[in-house]
Amino acid sequence: MRIRLDIAYDGTHFRGWARQPGLRTVQGTIEAALARILGGDPRLVVAGRTDAGVHATGQVAHLDLADEQHERLFTSIRRDAASDPVDRLAYRLRGVLGAYSDVTVHRTSVAPDGFDARFSAVWRRYEYRIADEVSGYDPLERARTTTVRARLDVESMDAAARSLIGLYDFAAYCKPREEATTIRTLLEFDWHRTDSGVLVANVRADAFCHSMVRALVGVCVAVGEGRLTVRDAAALRDARERTSAFTVLAGRGLTLAEVGYPADDLLAARAEQTRARRDAE
Repeated sequence: MRIRLDIAYDGTHFRGWARQPGLRTVQGTIEAALARILGGDPRLVVAGRTDAGVHATGQVAHLDLADEQHERLFTSIRRDAASDPVDRLAYRLRGVLGAYSDVTVHRTSVAPDGFDARFSAVWRRYEYRIADEVSGYDPLERARTTTVRARLDVESMDAAARSLIGLYDFAAYCKPREEATTIRTLLEFDWHRTDSGVLVANVRADAFCHSMVRALVGVCVAVGEGRLTVRDAAALRDARERTSAFTVLAGRGLTLAEVGYPADDLLAARAEQTRARRDAE
């Protein structure tokens, strides 16, 4: 049985998603909770491996149960004939993680046939929050908002963001990894101010390479400060080389908000297509 988990977390005190020996990570924390409930050595596959300090409200992962774990799920968790052991797993996980935990599992469900949290995804959407001199600093929002000591021009930032949309090589906006492609389809990128004046970026793409969102945000901040022009954002992208013309912003302002999947009957085909493309790359 494959189970889908819908997850949220405050990334402030995690060293990213991926399990690392001796470090506190989101994956390691949830897998430890799963092991207490199901036994064995559970391993999660995730839609987006977030970096240290990055948050999530719409993270998705899947878990394949071993036979012993399946049996334990349907015996130890069942409380009455009407309860759904898979649905109740989320409740049990929240209990193990504890009250006021910085990570939670909102929902657990039986994954549809062909579902793969990583390879079936067709897009990921992130948000990035910035407080500038217009909004001012709110200490209650400090864990999920980056502060920039300037008065940013949101109209110029929005224009620069929209100029980057499309299928391109984003090498200039990615931290290089050996044998990894930097070609991505940026589906949406825009900026707006909330009622309180905080700047929020909406960034959606088929996938993101390492540090891509924080670099895209950084170039827009440089435009908003007047250090770069709107046209510079696309020109730097087309140069396809890393540059010091802008700063890659901190993870604290970044949140994985949503992961998109196709209809259930297309999940397996999408996963196969994505794996084939990654192998080719």
